[in-house]
Amino acid sequence: MDTYSLNNLGWNNFFQQQINEENKGFEIARVAIQNKNNYILFSPNGELQGELSGKIQFTADDPSDLPKVGDWVLIIPFDGEKKAIIHEVLERKTKFSRKLPGSTTTEQIIATNLDLIFLVQGLDHNFNPRRLERYLMLARESGAEPVVILSKADLCENVEEKLKIIGKVAPNTKVFAVSVVSEKGLEEVKNLVHPGKTIAFTGSSGVGKSTLINWIAGEEIMETQEVREDDSRGRHTTTRREMILLENGGILIDTPGMRELQLWNAEEGFEQTFAEIEDLAAACKFQDCTHTVEKGCAVLAALEKGEMDVARYNSFLKLQREMDYLNASQDKKVYLERKRKNKVLHKMIKKLPNKGNR
Repeated sequence: MDTYSLNNLGWNNFFQQQINEENKGFEIARVAIQNKNNYILFSPNGELQGELSGKIQFTADDPSDLPKVGDWVLIIPFDGEKKAIIHEVLERKTKFSRKLPGSTTTEQIIATNLDLIFLVQGLDHNFNPRRLERYLMLARESGAEPVVILSKADLCENVEEKLKIIGKVAPNTKVFAVSVVSEKGLEEVKNLVHPGKTIAFTGSSGVGKSTLINWIAGEEIMETQEVREDDSRGRHTTTRREMILLENGGILIDTPGMRELQLWNAEEGFEQTFAEIEDLAAACKFQDCTHTVEKGCAVLAALEKGEMDVARYNSFLKLQREMDYLNASQDKKVYLERKRKNKVLHKMIKKLPNKGNR
């Protein structure tokens, strides 16, 4: 098997259609690792060290426009060297993003061009349905298919009970309870890994993402560390996003454990994650119902009848408020950026010669 063939790297018709007469002179590669000042690329020529062209650096309006792990890029390699210049980033088929932690309203892309996203959560102290709702929202918004992996099943005495809880949080979603110790459920997960398909592993630190990757790969390719028994937390074994090519042609992307997962443009993912509440909302008396105090609210009626979990309802409201705040912040950011550009433009116009006075 040619490990670095385009097909094994995940190339398909979506990307092929972007190749035209203007860019046929470039070679094709995929971003495997993003370092501070350069990239590791996978291409039919093997692994290359990539650097950005001046054009990309100066025309990018936002950091999200620059290459990210999983991106397909057009390159010109150096003859006789394992180096290349990146000239263009192809349109992304899918994109898994979050808001950059902190007060700034900036997108942080976790990985791109994914087919599946494995949302890994432990069945120990890490178990948290409310956190999983956040991951599901962003995963569904990405365009990739989310798969819930509940790890450390050997440490849980009520696996079936927790599976029922997750079934209500993630209906119509593949859910697997697994254990690397007893090898429970691992074959079913491994059967989802196919040649040319890209899968990202995401979740909190200490849930066992690297351990799962090692089992699927059949070798110790990722470093693992013990977690604290009292709270199931671990240090960040993975410190950067990294693409891994398997011998059978599967493509895995390991991501650092995320302590904070702020939303980013997840309206569609929100509707899919809370589909049962959205269906109820369609029967509300008022179209702009907030589902908090209004008479004739179908959501509140279901809550009062005990047909809806209170914790899930509260999570619905909390995530809705968070999205509203994010949208307002983005609108303000766009306004300020437009104001800044207009100010620069007016200064340039003032410096131009006034031909009318000549």
